[in-house]
Amino acid sequence: MPDLEVATRRRGAVVVVEPRGFINAHTVHRFEEVLNRLAADGDARIVISGRSLSYVASAGFGAIMGILEEVRASGGDIRISDLNATVAHIFEVLGFDRLCQTFPTEAEAVESFSTAEAGGKSGDP
Repeated sequence: MPDLEVATRRRGAVVVVEPRGFINAHTVHRFEEVLNRLAADGDARIVISGRSLSYVASAGFGAIMGILEEVRASGGDIRISDLNATVAHIFEVLGFDRLCQTFPTEAEAVESFSTAEAGGKSGDP
């Protein structure tokens, strides 16, 4: 079994990306391929669910950063949900929680896109 599998599913206008396993220098290309394909297809509302993510190294953050500007330029965003304590700590230490909004659950992250639209351009959930 590979160290990383990446599943995607639609929840309305939002695409949920669920990496399963470890994102590191050896596996990040799988994760990047999915994110790049979504951006190329015009999907600008993305939730990355950490429900099945065991670990993320700096390469994983680089993959997100590499697509974040493009997604935001298209009027979308990347939201993060369901992080376990280890991954949440890594996000905080690297300051990534200040770049991407994080939510306790996938449902809240998906809903935040609708709430942001209803509230105008503020982007406040």
